Amino acid sequence: MELERLLRLPIDELKHAAKVGFEVFPDLDRLFDFFARSMADEIRENNRHGRTTRWILPVGPVRQYFRLTDICNREGITWKNVHTFQMDEFLDWQGRPLPVSHALSFEGFMRRQVFDKLDVRLRPAPEHIHFPHPFAPDEISEQIRAAGGVDTCFGGIGFHGHVAFNEPPLSRWYKITVDQLRESLTRVVSLGDDSLVVQSIHCAGGSTASIPPMAVTLGMRDILASRRIRLFLAGGERHRAVFRVTLLGDVTVDYPSTLLQGHPDCVIYSDQATARPVNPTLY
Repeated sequence: MELERLLRLPIDELKHAAKVGFEVFPDLDRLFDFFARSMADEIRENNRHGRTTRWILPVGPVRQYFRLTDICNREGITWKNVHTFQMDEFLDWQGRPLPVSHALSFEGFMRRQVFDKLDVRLRPAPEHIHFPHPFAPDEISEQIRAAGGVDTCFGGIGFHGHVAFNEPPLSRWYKITVDQLRESLTRVVSLGDDSLVVQSIHCAGGSTASIPPMAVTLGMRDILASRRIRLFLAGGERHRAVFRVTLLGDVTVDYPSTLLQGHPDCVIYSDQATARPVNPTLY
């Protein structure tokens, strides 16, 4: 579909045409309440049946985690049989991991703000918590296979359609096909200019120099192999276009999130402010 028409398409028409399932919430509070509640309920249901819970988890969005740990502590929902696989992590300019104490360390955030916030009796076993490592990129894929695959991949979508740090491979020197991106593995990447700008606005008051310029990311192969994919797109203005392109645009490496269109159980959640039609204007 031609981009200008796609951007202006009313929500009701988008629902009929979309190639990926989606749901729109009235506001962010209800969106993140749902996010947290659905995660807690998945663990509870699996625990009830003696099943393992296996997740790919993001750092971004993060607001759901504060609600999730509160729910689990209040309701006594144990993570003892939960396996988590972090989808990505910042690296410094030499491709080295940040110290866990660094303010922008994804691992540091997850340990301090998620796992350590759970009551001690509810925390997952240390050997069930997995992070991708730039010096052993295939290790996390092997850990996923050993655990029996991923039940649900949670995450967000970036300004230009990146899922994890699977960014558009934009280069004047080489091209990547859709099939190559779909089969991509865990790897070290340099962040695109747009990611550096968006991350700096979100995390560092616009200081791009404060944002680590590299990352290690799960590839699209592991993400797309998840039995369910649940992505949350609620960045307001910066996510309005990519929300629509992801749902109805042509599948292209220019927007990696369009590869989700072929997944059998993918749902994208957004809020009304993000999902409304885009009508370019100067005021």
